[in-house]
Amino acid sequence: MSPGMRMSPGEGAGADVRLVPITASLIEAQHRASVEGKGVQPIPEQFREEDEPYRLGVGDILSITVWDHPELTIPAGEYRSAEAVGHQIAKNGTIFYPYIGRVKVAGKTLVQTRYLLARLLSKHITRPQVDVRVAAYLSQRAFVVGEVANPGPQPITNVPLTVVDAIKQAGGTTANADWRHVTLTRGDKRYVINLLDIYEKGDTRQNLRLRDGDVLNVPDLQGQKIFVLGEVANPSPLYLRKGRMTLSEALAEVGGIKPETSNPARIYVLRSGEDGRPSIFHLNAKSPDALILGDQFKLSARDVVYVETAEVVRWNRVIDQLLPTTNLLRNVVETDYTLGADRGTRWRP
Repeated sequence: MSPGMRMSPGEGAGADVRLVPITASLIEAQHRASVEGKGVQPIPEQFREEDEPYRLGVGDILSITVWDHPELTIPAGEYRSAEAVGHQIAKNGTIFYPYIGRVKVAGKTLVQTRYLLARLLSKHITRPQVDVRVAAYLSQRAFVVGEVANPGPQPITNVPLTVVDAIKQAGGTTANADWRHVTLTRGDKRYVINLLDIYEKGDTRQNLRLRDGDVLNVPDLQGQKIFVLGEVANPSPLYLRKGRMTLSEALAEVGGIKPETSNPARIYVLRSGEDGRPSIFHLNAKSPDALILGDQFKLSARDVVYVETAEVVRWNRVIDQLLPTTNLLRNVVETDYTLGADRGTRWRP
């Protein structure tokens, strides 16, 4: 008859629900599993690549210098930048240069382009000394989106652009960023990157080099919520910032359990298992030292923490629910008795 939820051990649990007490052995097993899971997630073969030199593309602007031949070099002055006077690679992948005409340079490295121009110019100039630089990188871009300060495209230059570099150039992550589930999309392939492993464990193998067209997405924490309900000071959802929170920390975040109404012997954590079987973890916190176990029990995303109500409080709530009905019946009886007395008749119950 008591209003509200009741989650006593063994009651209402289906065959597919596991009720697991939170004990020292469970904490040890949880810690052992986390240690064994600290290994680096293998990077798929399509993401493994050797460092390659930058290859020119359509839109890049080249600055070309032929030493001892100023007539072949367009000087950049105070009001003209190197980008403004450089040679931009056309849509067909070529540039125009005096004496040699159109030259296809798209897809070549700077060293290959330098040797090509020197070889073609050698027909007109004795032993030409050619220097080629990229004045503006405009052909290749990676995109950083999601929970970063300045989402948008990031140019790919001759300096390799890695995941950490791209996020830094985008202004860093916001306070609502999920560091553990950053996704890198390349074509039809997708890879999940854990920034915490890179920053805290030095796992540089996840700090992948970005390529043209890559999309790096930093998700928000909406999928990393836990819910604290029941007899606590402030029932509310909490975020697993950086993916770490224990049961005791979650209870403290909501102001702790209510000592006058809660039953500390019945604190539960409801979790949906990866195998489809839900689990209910039970903490008997009658003794304060049991919160030590709670401080070592790690919560997972979408966990529900529930603190049950004390039995005496349940009884009082039943009484509170019954009192309006008994008062109504008493008023009806008193009214009927008064009407009977006014009519001069004897009232009979």
